[in-house]
Amino acid sequence: MMRVPFETLVKQFEKVLVSRGMHEEDAKLCSSLVAETSAEGVYTHGANRFPFMVRMIDDGLIDVRAKPELTASFGALERWDGKQGMGNLNAYASTKRAIELARQYTIGCVALAHTNHWMRPGTYGLMAAEADCIGIFWTNTMPLMPAWGGVDAKVGNNPLVLCIPCKDGPVLVDAAMSLFSYGKLETYEREGKSLPVPGGYDSEGNLTTDAGKILASKRPLPIGFWKGTSLALALDLIVSALSGGNTTRQLGLMGKESSVSQIFLAISLSSLPDRDRIEAEIQASLEDLQNSEVADGSAAVRFPGQLRARIKEENLREGIPIDERVWQEILSL
Repeated sequence: MMRVPFETLVKQFEKVLVSRGMHEEDAKLCSSLVAETSAEGVYTHGANRFPFMVRMIDDGLIDVRAKPELTASFGALERWDGKQGMGNLNAYASTKRAIELARQYTIGCVALAHTNHWMRPGTYGLMAAEADCIGIFWTNTMPLMPAWGGVDAKVGNNPLVLCIPCKDGPVLVDAAMSLFSYGKLETYEREGKSLPVPGGYDSEGNLTTDAGKILASKRPLPIGFWKGTSLALALDLIVSALSGGNTTRQLGLMGKESSVSQIFLAISLSSLPDRDRIEAEIQASLEDLQNSEVADGSAAVRFPGQLRARIKEENLREGIPIDERVWQEILSL
């Protein structure tokens, strides 16, 4: 593992994206979003995933010049077409629009069709929190895991983000419907490490901590077992219905992790008359949680997203940790 200065990372990303025909301003924003993800410690969806993004461009799955287009408006809910554009830029624009709608209606929702992988979804939750909005976002994916009781992949791992603004936060939940995201499985495989707990099944149907065997079988364990695949299915059907976009089933028929559907829901806490009471109760709840009796083997009880700022501060000071093989691949793009 090596460390690369944040600005060096951004400049290298920009160079690669501009060489693929992206406008400089778009390349700068796209690169900053990816680098910020690694800076905040989510390496699986930052620099590690950048080569995947570039391959999608090279394969013609991402149109680097495309801009999302409004297709229908229903007051607080709008439908947009992502035009197969860059996923994180589409998501950034959709989040900004959802926040604008929330300021007008208290609740704002952008349903986005025909877009691409949004990289780290927690980024958009943080944007909402900075605007004093609760953020609820999710995407569908290709079929990546079986429905409970099945063997063949039928449901997506459909990541879900819940972000709540608060003085000591925000609270940020960013979770795939599989116990380990595919990005995390790929990292464990690349580093030759075993998962800390069984994360899925091998091709023989045995529970395993071998990430490579889980990737090969496409049988990751869902969160909450049958509840996880049920939630994944519900998220898929809702996002497709609201956006008018593809379902996981349709994505599977196309055979490409492209043209996915996404939801960006913002709720303005500033619009509510009891904002101070809400803040006080959030803080009291977080303090109560952190005062939990600590189990053997645990250092502390934390709320989700609590360490983000500390990790970011360290990485900006010391440089962004990155696998040397990943960095060499990025330099070769």
